[in-house]
Amino acid sequence: MYDPAQLRTFLAVAQTLSFTQAARRLGVRQSTVSQHVRRLEEATGGRQLFTRDTHSVELTEDGEAMLGFARTILEAHERAAAFFSGTRLRGRLRFGASEDFVLTRLPEILESFRRDHPEVDLELTVELSGTLHEQLAAGRLDLVLAKRPAGGTHGELVWHDTLVWIGAPRLRLDPDRPVPLIVFPPPGITRARALEVLEAHGRGWRIVCTSASLSGLVAAARAGLGVMAHSRGLVPPGLAPVPARADLPELGHVDFVLLHGHRAGVPRGTKEAADALAAAVLAGGDRLHRPAAGAR
Repeated sequence: MYDPAQLRTFLAVAQTLSFTQAARRLGVRQSTVSQHVRRLEEATGGRQLFTRDTHSVELTEDGEAMLGFARTILEAHERAAAFFSGTRLRGRLRFGASEDFVLTRLPEILESFRRDHPEVDLELTVELSGTLHEQLAAGRLDLVLAKRPAGGTHGELVWHDTLVWIGAPRLRLDPDRPVPLIVFPPPGITRARALEVLEAHGRGWRIVCTSASLSGLVAAARAGLGVMAHSRGLVPPGLAPVPARADLPELGHVDFVLLHGHRAGVPRGTKEAADALAAAVLAGGDRLHRPAAGAR
């Protein structure tokens, strides 16, 4: 009833909220993306999965429901294909994920991958996005899921999001005093963006907490020490976007991307494992917008 190709297209649009970006990810024309979504909507009895205009694309309630169904169907499809093809992935895979995903449901994606490919030796590195980019370039990682620096075009887009200022719900900022900042150390991408926009708008600032651990930053923010720049889709529990009345400058957008390491000279098994994990991350990308079960 539901075509896997149409479901993959639906997930790509749902995660990027862009028909254009979904077409680029899938390597097809935008007209093909529109056709797949239209046929999938016909298959659901005419339910509308997206609302869209010239400026934005948003999921409807039926679209939100389809997310879970699409992922489940595609996972079952991939499992069956792997079983009957008789191929088993093997090899060592060095995967890097940025600190942003510590409190999300990325572990569920990795758990499913390990269950489906038990003979892949998966090594996980959790670091700042900037550090992961450096390690990938140095050949120390095979696949990375991280933020892309502003203006960057490399990598396969997982989703596009807005950066916002967040802090404790009851935090009040004094407009006459420097903005208290909670930041990752260099080369943190959100740190660089926060300092850049404050400098550009002539706002004073002072760093009240630096930590390479997202948990450390969240603890400082919950204690009311200051504000931090963070993806709107990944706001940790207990924190909230800073109200507009604080008059903080806009931070712009951020892209989360998958990047493959140098492919030349890499064992075939590693390449195949990296491709399989990349596909799993893309298929389950909507999980990365949600906190892990039990996160507080």
